[in-house]
Amino acid sequence: MMKEHWPRVLYRASQVREIDRVLIEEQGVPGLRLMRRAALACCEVILERWSDAHCIRVYCGSGNNAADGFIVAGLLAEKGFGVDVVVVGDTAKLGSDGQAAFDFCRQSGATLAPTDENFEPPSVIVDALLGTGFKGLLRPAFRAAIDAMNHCAAPVLAVDVPSGLDVDTGHVVETAVLAAVTVTFIALKRGLMTGHGLDYVGDLEFASLGADPQLTAPGDVINVLHLPALLAQLPVRPRNTYKNRFGHVLVVGGDLGMGGAPLMSALAAMRVGAGLVSVATHPEHAAVLMAHRPELMIRGVADQQALKPMLDQASLVVLGPGIGQGAWGEALFQQVLETDLPIVLDADGLNLLGQFSQKPVQRDNWILTPHPGEAARMLNVKSVGEDRFEHAAALQRKFGGVVVLKGAGTLVASATGMALCPYGNPGMSTAGMGDVLSGVIGGLWAQFPDMAQAASLGVALHSAAGDRAASAGERGLMATDLIPLMRDLLNGV
Repeated sequence: MMKEHWPRVLYRASQVREIDRVLIEEQGVPGLRLMRRAALACCEVILERWSDAHCIRVYCGSGNNAADGFIVAGLLAEKGFGVDVVVVGDTAKLGSDGQAAFDFCRQSGATLAPTDENFEPPSVIVDALLGTGFKGLLRPAFRAAIDAMNHCAAPVLAVDVPSGLDVDTGHVVETAVLAAVTVTFIALKRGLMTGHGLDYVGDLEFASLGADPQLTAPGDVINVLHLPALLAQLPVRPRNTYKNRFGHVLVVGGDLGMGGAPLMSALAAMRVGAGLVSVATHPEHAAVLMAHRPELMIRGVADQQALKPMLDQASLVVLGPGIGQGAWGEALFQQVLETDLPIVLDADGLNLLGQFSQKPVQRDNWILTPHPGEAARMLNVKSVGEDRFEHAAALQRKFGGVVVLKGAGTLVASATGMALCPYGNPGMSTAGMGDVLSGVIGGLWAQFPDMAQAASLGVALHSAAGDRAASAGERGLMATDLIPLMRDLLNGV
């Protein structure tokens, strides 16, 4: 979704409005000029994708987003397209620039009406109903217009944001426009790249409207992970080296019937460059796992005492893959938490954290990797979908360390800030992906002193490998398909 030349920072709507204000009031760019630039950017996309459209329908509300839509309609009508404009909002509420845009549209030859009842079916739709200021519930007329767009076979171009989407969170309360493409302006908005936003935005296009990329707004921003930049930070391995310099990862997990989980995690840790990888698993799994991959040091551990020698040799622990929530898993979990070792905590390790801790446990040397369901349980909330950014930050405040909130637009939250992963695809929604990710992060952290950097690289690498694996199709993608591809990406192949 992200293009190389785009800014790698995400803003709230209020921050983008502040940048817009600075452009107009402090840098002297007329608001109407910015609207025209936005409209031209939308028209360029329409001409590139649908130049043979016989009829274009533009839905307009009554804010700045509608003003952009009126200019889009006018420009397209001037180019000879058949253009219908459905005016859902109250044009009396338009400001002076919006009124000028509306007048331009009326003079262009476009047909304006309050409904689409008497119009012929369009070949392209432009959504300029609601902008970045929308939150909460839809008014009936706007909901009806959104339903009409979604039930039409024509592709939709959304102006700045699909109407109905909360651009700060990526959440949809009722419904939103299902766009084929969204052209967003001035700066990238947070909700376009996570949660529901990824299902409604379609292809994302960005137009700066001439705003200086150095122009920023006060407040926290979300950085966007960039795999090439993260890979460039990998230290060069000296020729005169040895395995112990690259960490000893201990994977603890694999209760009865779940031996594959720690194996996948351990394989991933080794493939991303950890010097040594051990696995502490249920005794019944040890022989089978050892036969599968002799490079791993695998030991069956029946209890805490059997685990202690392995902990003494490890530089960090990946705790949780397949560990279960029974007595065996609980005993090993508690033993690991009694050490000062760095921990990557995943899967049932996260569930055990909530079950067996009377009060929140905080550490500054662990990376927690919950999926949305685990995150909700850890925070004792119904869902984390309404605001993934706030819930990721809440997890980090509650437990410390670094939190990786998995899902569409995975978030990496640390005490110093938050980043979003722009890579990944629906094919990765399959068993074992989290086990592989925990091993990747552990293997990289064994080589890096900075756990936020290790978590960020691990997340980006894992998701980018998923995208490469999905080049043959998303359906049927398996977690182990990613492991050799991550090695290729690490080595520039």
